[in-house]
Amino acid sequence: MKFLLIEDDQKTATYIETALREHGHAVDLASDGDRGLILCTTGSYDLAIIDRRLPGIDGLSIVKAVRAANIQIPIMFLTTVAGVDDRVEGLDAGGDDYIVKPFHFSELLARANALLRRPPITGEPTILRVGDLEMDLVQRRVTRGGCVIDLMPKEFDLLGYLVRNTDHIVTRKMLLEHVWGFHFNPRTSIVETHMSRLRAKVDKPFDRPLIHTVPRAGYSLHA
Repeated sequence: MKFLLIEDDQKTATYIETALREHGHAVDLASDGDRGLILCTTGSYDLAIIDRRLPGIDGLSIVKAVRAANIQIPIMFLTTVAGVDDRVEGLDAGGDDYIVKPFHFSELLARANALLRRPPITGEPTILRVGDLEMDLVQRRVTRGGCVIDLMPKEFDLLGYLVRNTDHIVTRKMLLEHVWGFHFNPRTSIVETHMSRLRAKVDKPFDRPLIHTVPRAGYSLHA
């Protein structure tokens, strides 16, 4: 596997690079955000490990730019910024996992392997439809009634999970696990906030809602 490591702390970068190479992986290293963004958008990598605080372009901005360019490489944040809100912000920007320093390399490698085992999007239909709503998973483009709907990365992921579970009830716990990757309750209103924003874009401008609240249960999407 080929990794991209964007890390400005030389000691940490050397430690990770050496350990990855000992496990048989190739590694490209960038010590600042500007170089990291160039490599991430022009190179071919199986996974990127990105520090949030970098000289030049910060890690969060790198991830947003990568996702805006429709590059679907798995991304792991590695950072000292440890608050729940910070982790939520990183995952919302398009990160797939979040490891806080200090860390054990064995955990980093295990999480990297878990991301690498995820099946690619190409294993499912690339166009999903419910009523007059259409999602293009390759272009990450959403339309309803022929009108383009501009969604943030995590709003797109949230809608995608709802569409894949059309006519079924999805709980808050299911959304936290499958959309945000939380296997615990972060005690924030992240689901409710994103659902409100999603409904404002997907339902409010149209005659009939697609996203429905199921009292004391969760949400359901159906035409």
